[in-house]
Amino acid sequence: MDLHLKMADDKKALPAKKTPGIKTPKGVEDSPFTAPEGFWIRCESCHAILQKSVVSENLSVCTECAHHFRVTGRERIHLTVDAGSFQELDTDIATLDVLKFFDSKSYADRLEASIKKTKQREAFVSGEAKVRGMPVQIGSFEFSFMGGSMGGVVGEKVARMFDRARTHRTPAIIFHASGGARMQEGIISLMQMAKTTAALSEMKKAGLPYVSVLTDPTTGGVAASFAMLGDLNIAEPGALIGFAGPRVIAQTINQKLPEGFQSSEFLLEHGMIDSIVPRREIPSYLFKVLSILGF
Repeated sequence: MDLHLKMADDKKALPAKKTPGIKTPKGVEDSPFTAPEGFWIRCESCHAILQKSVVSENLSVCTECAHHFRVTGRERIHLTVDAGSFQELDTDIATLDVLKFFDSKSYADRLEASIKKTKQREAFVSGEAKVRGMPVQIGSFEFSFMGGSMGGVVGEKVARMFDRARTHRTPAIIFHASGGARMQEGIISLMQMAKTTAALSEMKKAGLPYVSVLTDPTTGGVAASFAMLGDLNIAEPGALIGFAGPRVIAQTINQKLPEGFQSSEFLLEHGMIDSIVPRREIPSYLFKVLSILGF
Protein backbone atom coordinates (compact mmCIF):
# COMPACT_ATOMS: atom_id res chain seq x y z
CA MET A 1 0.00 0.00 0.00
CA ASP A 2 1.21 3.50 -0.78
CA LEU A 3 2.89 5.02 2.32
CA HIS A 4 0.80 8.22 2.13
CA LEU A 5 -2.50 6.32 1.92
CA LYS A 6 -1.49 4.00 4.72
CA MET A 7 -0.68 6.89 7.03
CA ALA A 8 -3.94 8.62 6.15
CA ASP A 9 -6.01 5.49 6.85
CA ASP A 10 -4.26 4.44 10.05
CA LYS A 11 -4.21 7.26 12.61
CA LYS A 12 -3.02 4.97 15.40
CA ALA A 13 0.44 5.40 16.89
CA LEU A 14 3.13 3.67 14.89
CA PRO A 15 5.00 0.77 16.48
CA ALA A 16 8.43 1.64 17.89
CA LYS A 17 11.27 1.54 15.39
CA LYS A 18 15.02 1.54 15.80
CA THR A 19 15.26 4.93 14.11
CA PRO A 20 12.77 7.80 14.59
CA GLY A 21 12.92 8.81 10.93
CA ILE A 22 11.01 7.41 7.96
CA LYS A 23 12.52 8.05 4.56
CA THR A 24 10.13 9.50 2.01
CA PRO A 25 9.83 7.20 -1.03
CA LYS A 26 11.82 8.39 -4.02
CA GLY A 27 9.85 10.58 -6.40
CA VAL A 28 7.24 11.78 -3.88
CA GLU A 29 9.32 14.37 -1.99
CA ASP A 30 6.98 17.17 -3.01
CA SER A 31 3.68 15.31 -2.66
CA PRO A 32 1.31 16.01 0.27
CA PHE A 33 1.83 13.89 3.36
CA THR A 34 -1.29 13.21 5.42
CA ALA A 35 -0.76 12.36 9.07
CA PRO A 36 -2.22 13.20 12.47
CA GLU A 37 -1.90 16.96 12.81
CA GLY A 38 1.19 18.02 14.73
CA PHE A 39 2.57 14.47 15.00
CA TRP A 40 5.02 14.45 12.07
CA ILE A 41 7.53 16.86 10.60
CA ARG A 42 9.44 16.54 7.32
CA CYS A 43 13.11 17.45 7.16
CA GLU A 44 13.59 20.01 4.41
CA SER A 45 17.12 18.75 3.82
CA CYS A 46 16.95 14.92 3.64
CA HIS A 47 13.11 14.69 3.37
CA ALA A 48 12.94 12.17 6.22
CA ILE A 49 9.56 12.10 7.97
CA LEU A 50 10.16 12.41 11.69
CA GLN A 51 8.19 12.37 14.88
CA LYS A 52 7.88 16.01 15.90
CA SER A 53 8.36 15.18 19.58
CA VAL A 54 11.62 13.32 18.82
CA VAL A 55 12.96 16.28 16.82
CA SER A 56 12.00 18.63 19.65
CA GLU A 57 13.85 16.47 22.18
CA ASN A 58 16.88 16.64 19.86
CA LEU A 59 16.88 20.48 20.09
CA SER A 60 15.07 20.76 16.73
CA VAL A 61 17.88 19.00 14.87
CA CYS A 62 17.07 16.24 12.35
CA THR A 63 17.91 12.82 13.76
CA GLU A 64 18.73 11.51 10.28
CA CYS A 65 20.96 14.18 8.70
CA ALA A 66 21.61 16.71 11.53
CA HIS A 67 19.80 19.50 9.64
CA HIS A 68 19.15 22.38 12.04
CA PHE A 69 15.52 23.48 11.94
CA ARG A 70 14.77 27.10 12.73
CA VAL A 71 13.70 27.78 16.31
CA THR A 72 12.25 30.88 17.93
CA GLY A 73 14.35 33.60 19.49
CA ARG A 74 13.24 32.67 23.00
CA GLU A 75 13.96 29.00 22.38
CA ARG A 76 17.52 29.84 21.34
CA ILE A 77 18.09 31.74 24.57
CA HIS A 78 16.60 29.04 26.78
CA LEU A 79 18.58 26.33 24.97
CA THR A 80 21.76 28.25 25.77
CA VAL A 81 21.51 29.79 29.24
CA ASP A 82 21.25 28.22 32.70
CA ALA A 83 17.69 27.21 33.57
CA GLY A 84 15.73 30.05 35.15
CA SER A 85 18.55 32.59 34.77
CA PHE A 86 17.17 34.65 31.89
CA GLN A 87 15.66 38.00 32.84
CA GLU A 88 14.15 39.81 29.86
CA LEU A 89 14.74 43.56 29.68
CA ASP A 90 13.56 46.49 27.52
CA THR A 91 10.06 45.08 27.25
CA ASP A 92 8.46 48.53 27.42
CA ILE A 93 9.55 49.68 23.92
CA ALA A 94 6.92 49.56 21.18
CA THR A 95 7.16 50.24 17.44
CA LEU A 96 5.23 53.17 15.95
CA ASP A 97 4.19 53.51 12.31
CA VAL A 98 5.79 56.94 11.91
CA LEU A 99 5.81 56.88 8.10
CA LYS A 100 2.26 55.46 7.79
CA PHE A 101 3.79 52.96 5.37
CA PHE A 102 1.48 50.95 3.14
CA ASP A 103 2.28 48.28 0.58
CA SER A 104 -0.20 45.44 0.04
CA LYS A 105 -1.32 46.17 3.62
CA SER A 106 -0.47 48.79 6.21
CA TYR A 107 2.62 48.54 8.41
CA ALA A 108 0.34 48.77 11.44
CA ASP A 109 -1.58 45.69 10.26
CA ARG A 110 1.65 43.78 9.64
CA LEU A 111 2.86 44.60 13.15
CA GLU A 112 -0.42 43.50 14.67
CA ALA A 113 -0.32 40.20 12.74
CA SER A 114 3.27 39.51 13.81
CA ILE A 115 2.52 40.27 17.45
CA LYS A 116 -0.44 37.90 17.35
CA LYS A 117 1.58 35.19 15.59
CA THR A 118 4.72 35.30 17.77
CA LYS A 119 3.25 36.48 21.09
CA GLN A 120 5.99 39.10 21.39
CA ARG A 121 6.20 42.81 20.63
CA GLU A 122 9.21 42.89 18.32
CA ALA A 123 11.71 40.84 16.34
CA PHE A 124 14.39 40.88 19.04
CA VAL A 125 14.33 39.64 22.62
CA SER A 126 17.15 40.50 25.01
CA GLY A 127 18.15 40.54 28.65
CA GLU A 128 20.66 39.18 31.12
CA ALA A 129 21.36 35.57 32.00
CA LYS A 130 24.05 33.12 32.99
CA VAL A 131 25.87 30.53 30.89
CA ARG A 132 27.36 27.82 33.13
CA GLY A 133 27.22 30.37 35.96
CA MET A 134 28.85 33.14 33.90
CA PRO A 135 26.85 36.43 33.73
CA VAL A 136 26.19 37.59 30.16
CA GLN A 137 24.03 39.99 28.20
CA ILE A 138 22.20 37.96 25.60
CA GLY A 139 19.81 38.65 22.73
CA SER A 140 18.16 36.71 19.94
CA PHE A 141 16.24 37.52 16.77
CA GLU A 142 12.76 36.14 16.09
CA PHE A 143 12.62 35.40 12.37
CA SER A 144 8.87 34.79 12.44
CA PHE A 145 8.35 38.45 13.35
CA MET A 146 8.50 40.15 9.94
CA GLY A 147 11.51 38.10 8.89
CA GLY A 148 13.53 39.16 11.91
CA SER A 149 13.87 42.58 10.29
CA MET A 150 15.56 45.45 12.11
CA GLY A 151 13.61 48.65 12.67
CA GLY A 152 14.03 51.41 15.21
CA VAL A 153 12.98 49.34 18.21
CA VAL A 154 15.23 46.40 17.35
CA GLY A 155 18.17 48.77 16.87
CA GLU A 156 17.45 50.46 20.19
CA LYS A 157 17.25 47.14 22.04
CA VAL A 158 20.54 45.94 20.51
CA ALA A 159 22.28 49.24 21.39
CA ARG A 160 20.95 49.11 24.96
CA MET A 161 22.19 45.56 25.30
CA PHE A 162 25.73 46.57 24.30
CA ASP A 163 25.53 49.55 26.69
CA ARG A 164 24.50 47.27 29.58
CA ALA A 165 27.37 44.90 28.81
CA ARG A 166 29.76 47.87 29.04
CA THR A 167 28.18 49.12 32.28
CA HIS A 168 28.16 45.71 34.01
CA ARG A 169 31.40 44.55 32.35
CA THR A 170 29.95 41.33 31.02
CA PRO A 171 30.27 39.61 27.62
CA ALA A 172 27.52 40.07 25.01
CA ILE A 173 26.05 37.25 22.91
CA ILE A 174 23.59 37.65 20.04
CA PHE A 175 21.86 34.95 17.98
CA HIS A 176 21.09 36.34 14.54
CA ALA A 177 18.23 35.30 12.25
CA SER A 178 17.24 38.23 10.09
CA GLY A 179 16.30 39.32 6.60
CA GLY A 180 17.90 42.73 7.25
CA ALA A 181 16.65 46.29 7.64
CA ARG A 182 12.87 46.78 7.81
CA MET A 183 11.72 48.55 4.65
CA GLN A 184 8.51 49.80 6.27
CA GLU A 185 10.62 52.20 8.38
CA GLY A 186 12.73 53.55 5.52
CA ILE A 187 15.81 55.53 6.55
CA ILE A 188 14.97 54.99 10.23
CA SER A 189 15.77 51.30 9.82
CA LEU A 190 19.02 51.99 7.94
CA MET A 191 20.14 54.36 10.72
CA GLN A 192 20.13 51.40 13.11
CA MET A 193 23.14 49.92 11.32
CA ALA A 194 25.27 52.89 12.40
CA LYS A 195 23.63 53.16 15.82
CA THR A 196 24.23 49.54 16.81
CA THR A 197 27.77 49.54 15.41
CA ALA A 198 28.62 52.68 17.39
CA ALA A 199 27.30 51.12 20.62
CA LEU A 200 29.31 47.97 19.91
CA SER A 201 32.43 50.05 19.27
CA GLU A 202 32.13 51.64 22.73
CA MET A 203 31.75 48.22 24.29
CA LYS A 204 34.85 46.93 22.52
CA LYS A 205 36.84 49.99 23.65
CA ALA A 206 36.07 48.86 27.20
CA GLY A 207 37.74 45.54 26.42
CA LEU A 208 34.59 43.41 26.56
CA PRO A 209 33.99 40.46 24.20
CA TYR A 210 31.06 40.10 21.83
CA VAL A 211 30.18 36.67 20.41
CA SER A 212 28.03 36.68 17.29
CA VAL A 213 26.13 33.46 16.57
CA LEU A 214 24.94 33.34 12.94
CA THR A 215 21.92 31.15 12.29
CA ASP A 216 19.69 30.56 9.29
CA PRO A 217 19.28 33.09 7.77
CA THR A 218 21.52 36.08 8.58
CA THR A 219 21.30 38.58 5.73
CA GLY A 220 20.84 42.22 4.70
CA GLY A 221 21.55 45.19 6.94
CA VAL A 222 22.00 43.03 10.04
CA ALA A 223 24.71 40.96 8.32
CA ALA A 224 26.25 44.20 7.01
CA SER A 225 26.57 45.67 10.50
CA PHE A 226 26.93 44.14 13.96
CA ALA A 227 26.26 40.50 12.97
CA MET A 228 29.68 40.18 11.33
CA LEU A 229 31.57 42.29 13.88
CA GLY A 230 31.91 39.79 16.67
CA ASP A 231 35.22 39.23 18.39
CA LEU A 232 34.20 35.67 17.65
CA ASN A 233 31.83 34.88 14.78
CA ILE A 234 30.40 31.37 14.92
CA ALA A 235 27.58 29.75 12.96
CA GLU A 236 25.21 26.81 13.11
CA PRO A 237 25.68 24.14 10.40
CA GLY A 238 24.04 24.89 7.06
CA ALA A 239 23.04 28.47 7.84
CA LEU A 240 22.53 30.97 5.00
CA ILE A 241 24.76 33.97 5.69
CA GLY A 242 25.34 36.96 3.42
CA PHE A 243 24.10 40.36 2.33
CA ALA A 244 21.86 39.70 -0.67
CA GLY A 245 20.41 36.25 -1.26
CA PRO A 246 22.19 33.90 -3.69
CA ARG A 247 19.35 34.08 -6.22
CA VAL A 248 19.50 37.88 -6.31
CA ILE A 249 23.28 37.84 -6.72
CA ALA A 250 23.16 35.25 -9.50
CA GLN A 251 20.57 37.29 -11.40
CA THR A 252 22.52 40.51 -10.88
CA ILE A 253 25.92 39.29 -12.08
CA ASN A 254 24.43 36.75 -14.52
CA GLN A 255 26.77 34.02 -13.34
CA LYS A 256 26.36 30.63 -11.70
CA LEU A 257 27.47 30.78 -8.08
CA PRO A 258 29.78 28.20 -6.45
CA GLU A 259 28.19 25.18 -4.81
CA GLY A 260 27.07 25.98 -1.27
CA PHE A 261 27.68 29.69 -1.75
CA GLN A 262 26.80 31.68 1.40
CA SER A 263 26.44 28.58 3.57
CA SER A 264 28.23 28.61 6.90
CA GLU A 265 30.53 25.85 5.60
CA PHE A 266 31.50 27.96 2.57
CA LEU A 267 32.16 31.00 4.78
CA LEU A 268 34.32 28.98 7.16
CA GLU A 269 36.38 27.63 4.26
CA HIS A 270 36.96 31.19 3.01
CA GLY A 271 37.85 32.69 6.39
CA MET A 272 34.67 34.70 6.94
CA ILE A 273 33.70 33.02 10.23
CA ASP A 274 35.70 31.43 13.02
CA SER A 275 33.88 28.17 13.66
CA ILE A 276 30.77 26.08 12.99
CA VAL A 277 29.21 24.85 16.20
CA PRO A 278 26.26 22.41 16.37
CA ARG A 279 23.34 23.68 18.45
CA ARG A 280 23.84 21.20 21.28
CA GLU A 281 27.46 22.26 21.76
CA ILE A 282 26.91 26.04 21.77
CA PRO A 283 26.53 26.53 25.58
CA SER A 284 29.75 24.67 26.42
CA TYR A 285 31.56 26.35 23.51
CA LEU A 286 30.55 29.83 24.71
CA PHE A 287 31.56 29.06 28.28
CA LYS A 288 34.93 27.70 27.16
CA VAL A 289 35.92 30.64 24.94
CA LEU A 290 34.68 33.29 27.39
CA SER A 291 36.53 31.56 30.24
CA ILE A 292 39.73 31.70 28.19
CA LEU A 293 39.14 35.45 27.86
CA GLY A 294 38.95 35.77 31.64
CA PHE A 295 35.21 35.87 32.32
